Amino acid sequence: MGSLRDLENNVGEELERKNDDEIIMKKKKNAQIFRILLVNFQEVILGTKLCLLLPAIPLAILAQYYHFARPWIFAFSLLGLAPLAERVSFLTEQIAHFTGPTVGGLLNATCGNATEMIIGLFALYQRKIHVLKYSLLGSILSNLLLVLGSSLFCGGLANIKKEQRFDRKQADVNSLLLLLGLLCHMLPLMYRLALGPSINNINNNVATSILGLSRVSSIGMLIAYAAYLFFQLKTHRQFFESPEEEEEENKASEDEEAVIGFWSSFAWLIGMTITIALLSEYVVGTIEAASDSWGISVSFISLIVLPIVGNAAEHAGSIIFALKNKLDISLGVALGSASQISMFVVPLCVIMGWIIGVDMDLDFSILETGSLAFSIILIAFTLQDGTSHYMKGAILCLAYCAIGACFFFHKIPINIENYSYGIMSA
Repeated sequence: MGSLRDLENNVGEELERKNDDEIIMKKKKNAQIFRILLVNFQEVILGTKLCLLLPAIPLAILAQYYHFARPWIFAFSLLGLAPLAERVSFLTEQIAHFTGPTVGGLLNATCGNATEMIIGLFALYQRKIHVLKYSLLGSILSNLLLVLGSSLFCGGLANIKKEQRFDRKQADVNSLLLLLGLLCHMLPLMYRLALGPSINNINNNVATSILGLSRVSSIGMLIAYAAYLFFQLKTHRQFFESPEEEEEENKASEDEEAVIGFWSSFAWLIGMTITIALLSEYVVGTIEAASDSWGISVSFISLIVLPIVGNAAEHAGSIIFALKNKLDISLGVALGSASQISMFVVPLCVIMGWIIGVDMDLDFSILETGSLAFSIILIAFTLQDGTSHYMKGAILCLAYCAIGACFFFHKIPINIENYSYGIMSA
């Protein structure tokens, strides 16, 4: 009997030990999960100085839910988009640690202008073609003149005693892409203007022809951008990476590791994208109300204000690299983003409009297309000799200010139906 009781006691003690071990293991797992969540929160939410603007996101949602004045919804949504755009860039960099440089480059190419792309798709869905065109054009001009100009200006002042040089091969390829995009934007405009006074008698035929020409050109632009990605990431990577940069990247890849895991980055990226989509819907839906309330034209808000917010992360990163005298990276950021908008996002919106039955074309009117043309010509002259100084940056920034002033006074009535014939409603 005694031995049986001892056996029962031993079995009971073993069960208690197993239960205790299971409880300890569960506590350790819970502590580990909590630690991972805390690290993710610190790195993703608090890992940027723009986190001070994150409270604008719940304020925008509450303002929409409780039907606050629409200009307040617009303002909170606009402020909330700035840190989200920067965090999306950070998350794609984290994912690139696990996927490798090729897939990481494609992911950066897709997500780099996520804010502009989502705003554009919502504007397209709501048939606000004027907002769509102005925001896309503004993003191109912002990258070409403001982002690159301020980078060259700050980099030139910081390295005033050094000769700043960059590899022209990368700049030449991006310049060719921008010129091709400009040609595709100018063809519908030149086609319409070539008809002259006869346009009043054949408006419907002209609209159909311009729309068809825009769609064919958009398909060609998408093919050209796909070829550019293959060129950049596969066959001619050496054009986009100087030997010094490759050595630095190899050292960085050995020393640096992803601060958060792949699935955590992916989950955060999905959440950020959904939030950007929500705020973008608010922005597109309230932009006219904000324009009326503030006395600022829709063209100025769409072409100047929205792109500055969407390009905030790229703007800061480009200036930082220029201050370190790494102009090749700054050029890659600014010109690469402008090329992506011109050759991928714009034609994608045309094709998406074709699919959902919205007549989106490439006729951006004389003033808008002229601003784009002179900006690209100015960039080509700026980068032709492979050197830089602060004066070049100052010229680009002043050109952007001049274009901004032009569209600040560019106030025309809303709901003009024939914007496709050169009158952009604002």
